[in-house]
Amino acid sequence: MLFYSDHPELRCWGEKRRREAIAAATCLTEALVDHLNVGVAQAYMNQRKLDHEVKTLQVQAAQFAKQTGQWIGMVESFNQALKEIGDVENWARSIELDMRTIATALEYVYKGQLQSAPS
Repeated sequence: MLFYSDHPELRCWGEKRRREAIAAATCLTEALVDHLNVGVAQAYMNQRKLDHEVKTLQVQAAQFAKQTGQWIGMVESFNQALKEIGDVENWARSIELDMRTIATALEYVYKGQLQSAPS
């Protein structure tokens, strides 16, 4: 400071340089902050988009789960109907076998009556 006080031109020049350095540092700081803000803003927008996509995906997953449950119910109903058809088919076979047995027994009795009847 003693050097500047002895030379007023140097003091003025030093002050000017100091102000220029402060202005340059301020500009640099503002540019860096602006650059960082652009990145932060982009990251924020990306996060918002991701949040929206996540919500959409959750809704779609819930709808798919509901639809899948309905499909499972339909398949189970179909399987039950097939089992019932199989049960009816077995019941029909059983009745058919019983009817054939009865028909054979009636035929046997009828033939026996014909043979024992006096002619």
